[in-house]
Amino acid sequence: MRTIIEPFRVKVVEPIRMTTREQREQIIRDAEFNLFRIHADDVLIDLLTDSGTGAMSSLQWAGVMRGDESYAGARSWFALEAAVRKLSGFPHILPTHQGRASERILFELIGGPNRVVPNNSHFDTTRANVEHSGAAAIDLLIPEGRDPRSRHPFKGNMDVAALERLITDVGGERIPAVFVTITNNSGGGQPVSLENLRAVRRVCDKHGLPMFLDACRFAENAYFIQQREPGQRERSVREIAREIFDMADGATISAKKDGLVNIGGLLLLRSDALAQRADELLILTEGFLTYGGLAGRDLEAMAQGFEEVVDEDYLRYRVRSVEYVGERLLAAGVQIVEPPGGHAVYIDAAAFCPHIPPEQYPGQALVVGLYRQAGIRACEIGSVMFGGAGKRPPMELVRLAIPRRVYTQSHMDYVVEAVTELFAMRGELRGLEIVSEPAALRHFTARFREV
Repeated sequence: MRTIIEPFRVKVVEPIRMTTREQREQIIRDAEFNLFRIHADDVLIDLLTDSGTGAMSSLQWAGVMRGDESYAGARSWFALEAAVRKLSGFPHILPTHQGRASERILFELIGGPNRVVPNNSHFDTTRANVEHSGAAAIDLLIPEGRDPRSRHPFKGNMDVAALERLITDVGGERIPAVFVTITNNSGGGQPVSLENLRAVRRVCDKHGLPMFLDACRFAENAYFIQQREPGQRERSVREIAREIFDMADGATISAKKDGLVNIGGLLLLRSDALAQRADELLILTEGFLTYGGLAGRDLEAMAQGFEEVVDEDYLRYRVRSVEYVGERLLAAGVQIVEPPGGHAVYIDAAAFCPHIPPEQYPGQALVVGLYRQAGIRACEIGSVMFGGAGKRPPMELVRLAIPRRVYTQSHMDYVVEAVTELFAMRGELRGLEIVSEPAALRHFTARFREV
């Protein structure tokens, strides 16, 4: 079947405000060239993030109406606990208001000065929470993961040999946990194979280290394993996801991704002792153990979302929709991170804007140009997000993150047309410089001016 069929029907629609080029010029200048500072009503198609921006199903909205708002022991909590335990098998399930809250609790407990946390690639909030604790965040991605043109099927894999060297160099006593991000957001939404996860697990067992997952997009990763890894095609996505979780000692999850909700997160743990300490922090900073800073209606929606996300018709549509955009951009001559990821298409901004040096932020220039051209909001993942203080990321990328169950194929065709038009006039794009920035996570609030 060539046409992408959305496995759902539209029941409610939301109007989109159309803007002119002149209006957008003023809007982007008023926002000081930072797309995070633009009012959402001034965005035609919003691809800034897929986090919490999806559309919930009719059953999730029915769950919202069932929500039990009891402070302690609400039935909505037990519905979520049952769904997550069935999915993951973890004995300790802590609800939080979103993934970075789970990270903050965890790294307050296991991080700290003189500690080192390896990962295939830390994403922005993970890195920020690791470093806020005083620990060092180290990326150990395989070389293919740093090459946009490589067609390696699992470019999110961790470099296991590099992990061994790191443990030898710094000492296992300084490493509180080894993290693997699935799928690898910073590296182009690329999946991690079961073979690689097993290899990381063996290294952790050899050195007595716990293995943790940043499992925001676990279902998309499991689907890629089913489709790409030898011997996995006959297994269900749910079965593969359970094997992934069974390998881990813990996981942080933003349910705003593969939980299919607009707010919510989880911290999953096996250690009784660590879970007890985390419970104390959860009560202190988020809420009681059976709501974790969320309303009962949010817990109900999460419970249903974790059921729906492993539906293979949904995942087939989800991954194929992203692939469709990536294929059309490649055909138009736009270099992307190949092959397309599970939740987003990542444009190689350095190749798109070869006349703009990294110190003038080619990715930020591209997202500004795309908004000017077509009212599309995208996200820079390059020297703005991960640079500064002498650091420079391996790739200059722009992420077109596609919200779940929100846009149709015609919306995606519009995106492809807009990027293609901008590519034809890419020489007109101008670099930027930072006028002001915060100490951490500068991409959210930094202010720019054009060079």
